[in-house]
Amino acid sequence: MAQPSSLSQPFVWIMIGVIVLLLIVIRSLAAILLKAARNNEHKAGILPLAVTGPMINGLSDTAFYMIVSVIGVEILVILYLLYNINSLLKSESAKAASAAAASAIGASATAPAASKPAFSFSAWWTRLNRFKPIVEEADLDLGHDYDGIRELDNKLPPWWKYGFYATMVFAAIYLWRYHVSHTAPLQDEEYTIAVSEAAIQKEAYLKKSANSVDETTVKLLTAPSDLGAGKSIFETTCFACHGKNGEGGVGPNLTDAYWLHGGSINDVFKTIKYGWPEKGMKSWKDDFSPSQIAQIASYVKSLTGSNPPNPKPPQGILAK
Repeated sequence: MAQPSSLSQPFVWIMIGVIVLLLIVIRSLAAILLKAARNNEHKAGILPLAVTGPMINGLSDTAFYMIVSVIGVEILVILYLLYNINSLLKSESAKAASAAAASAIGASATAPAASKPAFSFSAWWTRLNRFKPIVEEADLDLGHDYDGIRELDNKLPPWWKYGFYATMVFAAIYLWRYHVSHTAPLQDEEYTIAVSEAAIQKEAYLKKSANSVDETTVKLLTAPSDLGAGKSIFETTCFACHGKNGEGGVGPNLTDAYWLHGGSINDVFKTIKYGWPEKGMKSWKDDFSPSQIAQIASYVKSLTGSNPPNPKPPQGILAK
């Protein structure tokens, strides 16, 4: 009696169904990539599958490589399943040939049909690693014996070989992306980009922190841009009381070493911010931001010793 075909087993059809499903998934992912490439082509006027900036075909680097990785894994799974189906077909052909040979020599008895084998993890693991049974080890022995440890001429397991093939594919993609098409930055370029981004972030942080400064944290500014900004505000707002050059008028002289309310940068900032209403000095905290007040205070401090013409006589206490 003929052996039942391996293809009649549900497991084989499940594997075929998985292959078909993976092909559908790959087709869908490919359609997404092609659609993104077409959109990118129409918008930027470039060829499909080109890369511009940090985006790849309209996708982020993470999304692109995730899709490529999924497709790569699916291809490996398909190859593995095809390998197993091929093994089943070879096994079926061998069984058919054996049955034909037994029939040709006039065998009268037929072996009972083999029962469906249950799933065995150890058998699956053995097949995955392509282990040889102990009875065949003599054929693999290379004749080298080290303290009872024999050297066998075993072939590399399939998972290792396919893993090595995957690294070769990855290396080819890496070489193309970084050294041929130059669609991704190399280490020195990444460093330059990182430094530029850090400078932008630093500038944003300084702008934000500048507006959180107060009379206890203010620092004397010496940058020409800050002093220029302070001078511009002083000459359009403060000159009415202190003179255009800080020589004094209604208000005190700001160019000498005498101060009515302290001459440190913190004291000057506080005076500008809160004012001295009882002496005619208004509060400017609602007119200027903390960073602008720091610029004005720093400019006022820079006027010390400038000796403008017609200075007002000193008022207050000599600063130490």
